[in-house]
Amino acid sequence: MKYDITRPEYPRPQMVRNAWANLNGQWDFLFDFGVSGEEREFYKTENFLALETKKINVPFCPESPLSGIEYTDFIPAVWYTREFDLTEENVKGRTIIHFGAVDYKMKLWINEKLAGEHTGGYSSFSFDITRFVTQGKNRITVTAVDDTRNEHQPRGKQSALYYSHNCDYTRTTGIWQTVWLEFVPNEYIRSYKVYPNINEKSVKTDIFAVAESGTVVNIKASFEGKVMGEAKCTVSSGCACAVIPLSELYLWDVGSPNLYDLEITMGDDTVKGYFGMRSVEIKPDALYLNGRAFFMRTVLDQGFNPWGIYTAPSDEFLRRDIELSMEAGFNGARLHQRVFEERTLYWADKLGYIVWGEYANNNCQTDGRAIGDFLPEWMEVMERDFNHPSIIGWCFNNESYWMKNADPICQKTIYDVTKRLDPTRPVIDAAGGIHFATDMYDVHDYTQDAEKLKSYLAPMLTDPNYVHNPIHQEQLKKNVYTGQPYWMSEYGGIFWNSELKPGEKGWGYGYKVKDLEEFAVRYESLTKVLLEHPRICGFCYTQLTDIEQEQNGIYKYDRRRKFPDEIYDRIRKANMGEAAIEKNNK
Repeated sequence: MKYDITRPEYPRPQMVRNAWANLNGQWDFLFDFGVSGEEREFYKTENFLALETKKINVPFCPESPLSGIEYTDFIPAVWYTREFDLTEENVKGRTIIHFGAVDYKMKLWINEKLAGEHTGGYSSFSFDITRFVTQGKNRITVTAVDDTRNEHQPRGKQSALYYSHNCDYTRTTGIWQTVWLEFVPNEYIRSYKVYPNINEKSVKTDIFAVAESGTVVNIKASFEGKVMGEAKCTVSSGCACAVIPLSELYLWDVGSPNLYDLEITMGDDTVKGYFGMRSVEIKPDALYLNGRAFFMRTVLDQGFNPWGIYTAPSDEFLRRDIELSMEAGFNGARLHQRVFEERTLYWADKLGYIVWGEYANNNCQTDGRAIGDFLPEWMEVMERDFNHPSIIGWCFNNESYWMKNADPICQKTIYDVTKRLDPTRPVIDAAGGIHFATDMYDVHDYTQDAEKLKSYLAPMLTDPNYVHNPIHQEQLKKNVYTGQPYWMSEYGGIFWNSELKPGEKGWGYGYKVKDLEEFAVRYESLTKVLLEHPRICGFCYTQLTDIEQEQNGIYKYDRRRKFPDEIYDRIRKANMGEAAIEKNNK
């Protein structure tokens, strides 16, 4: 497969402008193992280029093959620089620079002047660099400091040991998503939020703008080229709000991804986006999508790949991962322990595929300091991804029982902030972990014997206050169950790799199956137990692909098919069996 290594596609599909420039491609690059580059003034061009620099292919991290460097030891700090040209037209208004993601603490210099700083390896961010740039040649310099061993730095599944091990894999340092310039008028639309209301057949819009009060904003919603509604509002204190009644209602749903086009105009600025009309509610038995009990047939997707590590080799690769999942009978995914590129969500929106938005928690919520370490970036993540209809819930933490001193106040605080930022979606405080405040009660159970799993879940059939949870009983006492809907958000993880050579390391959950028939039977029987249980409203199979040493994927790490067609047919049939909650809610 041939990959486009420059990633030329527009990186922010819900807020598109015509005037932009992609800064991906070849940059000059330096390792900074002593974290002394700022002291040595690497932001000055003559100091930087006087050293023996390398070339790196942005946006791929230096650990990845696609970067052209492929250095996989710990990298405490890195530096990047390149020139870019601006035309007379470019500098008439404001110049904004956007970073999809830089891991972890970054600083930006434009023409040797400090122009911005950001902390957080997963969220997207931007700076207004208008006063630093001129017509003609300009220079950008970026540094990033990254300490994966620091327990206060969210790192997700990046290994804190030299080698990848267990559930942790190759690290990512520095720039790992698209860097791009945007040219906007002096008064411009900064962002917007949409709130669909399918009962009233309308959509509420909040527009956030850099503009004087009284400035007029025009909003138009269309479906397949036909105007469905328009509204006009004015800016007050940087915000404008309007409700657009829709003449026709088309619901966004799994497998039926109806999307409305959205156009927002304010003065000389126009942005184009889209939205989906759908509702998400929590009731005691299940999550309800568009008013019906919805069984979540999801898969754990960690998004790693052998070429770009965190970064997809191409936009088509992002789409294909979702298609591979759907072909296996899944209707969604947990985007696990990291924040994916926004174009992953774009393809989920376009293909009708639900996802849970997660974050790279690294079990760092052990005390009050986590509020500062964790919450600011999590808020940025939610801000970026709020409008995507494919996101049906948020989960900011994973398996909190691994923490030595899990702090309930910290976890409850982050839950409360998440609910205030987005009251429209359910929130899980710790997937499969100790629940202090949660809208859904989820557990992780890697029992490999279907009859044992069925017996563990059996008491839930007679006692409405009982929930099965496989974590240690002393820790379980900390959990609070208040009648939330219950789902198995990790299970399976069946170990199979027919290509594993003697002496090669590889693992999955439980004992390795001896052949393909045993794999299929185990998959079918475990999945059937979950589908047929009337108090279970979803499952999440571990996982979509193998990742390095973890050999429990439905596909191989390089996305090749792992099984013959017959086995995929059985996986698909098992996943798509009718669930008890679906039968009971007809």
